[in-house]
Amino acid sequence: MLAGFTIFFAFTLIKFPKDALEASIRGLDMWWEIVFPSLLPFFIIADLLLSFGVVRFLGVIFEPVMRPLFNVPGSGSFAWIMGMASGYPTGAKISVRLREEKQLSQIEAERLVSFTNASSPLFIFGAISVGFFHDPKLGILLATCHYVGNALVGICMRFYGRTEDQKNKTYKPKQKTSLKRAFTEMHETRIKDTRPLGEVMGDAVLNSIKTLVMVGGFIILFSVLTKLLFLIEITPIIALVFQQIFILFGLPVELALPFISGLFEITIGANLVSKESMDPFLASIIVVSFILGFNGFSVQAQVASIISKTDIRFAPYFFARILHGFIASFLIILLYRPLYVNRQVFEMDEVPVSKPIQQDNMYQVLEQISQIGPLITIVFLALAVYISLRRMNNN
Repeated sequence: MLAGFTIFFAFTLIKFPKDALEASIRGLDMWWEIVFPSLLPFFIIADLLLSFGVVRFLGVIFEPVMRPLFNVPGSGSFAWIMGMASGYPTGAKISVRLREEKQLSQIEAERLVSFTNASSPLFIFGAISVGFFHDPKLGILLATCHYVGNALVGICMRFYGRTEDQKNKTYKPKQKTSLKRAFTEMHETRIKDTRPLGEVMGDAVLNSIKTLVMVGGFIILFSVLTKLLFLIEITPIIALVFQQIFILFGLPVELALPFISGLFEITIGANLVSKESMDPFLASIIVVSFILGFNGFSVQAQVASIISKTDIRFAPYFFARILHGFIASFLIILLYRPLYVNRQVFEMDEVPVSKPIQQDNMYQVLEQISQIGPLITIVFLALAVYISLRRMNNN
């Protein structure tokens, strides 16, 4: 089946070379202008903080919070915070590193991966709210539902694998939380890492760039795949099935096709939804919120590739993505009026008509990154090649 699908995909590429090239360039532009320069600093800093024992320090401090809420060690707080700040697949990368260092059991790592891969605020506010919908206020609603929904998924997933936990006795009661013990464990973690500082920093850069190159490959692949599925009219056929589901939920059938595209790639789906003028507008936001929570098959493939070198299973993460999609959509229905409609009415009453509309800060940051992003990408790719060649010569 896999061989047949790949052969069919190859023939489709040959039949639509121009469209495939355009989709590939679109994915490449998004990667080297936005994804690479925005994620690279977070990846490098995360790797350094893990090497220097700071994450172990945070693990001791946040154990009383993370264990009761999510049934994971306190070190999982680092993956959760970094995942929200920088976006996917940062949470998966940090979770894998924690698992490799034996700070998490297999079940705990699967719980952590399920709720630490979130969309970044830059993407929600800059790309979707301002870039697609041209409405900065929409970002508050989408971000609140997305992050609260992710936390609720983490609370639900705390019950996953409890029987296996009890059987293997993976959780051992920790000592009393204290600042002294946190500093001691941080120091001990740093001492155990015998690499010199230069090697630690070089490894952080190389590992981060390798991961981001893999991420770029998946972005380009799914950009092309989504375009080809539309050209050979498979996506419209699938959309017919989802139209019946949308009717059951009272959603406009016109959103079925953008929804299918969003299941494959978030950016494409959200952009298509924004182009559909729906009444009520709430329906469009529900679909976008589900797409954000589901992550899209492109992001899921990235996570699957990152966790493949460990014993972390993909199924719990996939289930959590579906759960997050439904929870985030339900939260949109609950919070649409207080966080969006009422807020718009209040600001229209308070703000003078003559006051100019200022461009959203998040969108400005996104524009600046896209302008200098290619230069950053080229410089760091060249740096990775230089470090690799130098190590090869030394060996």
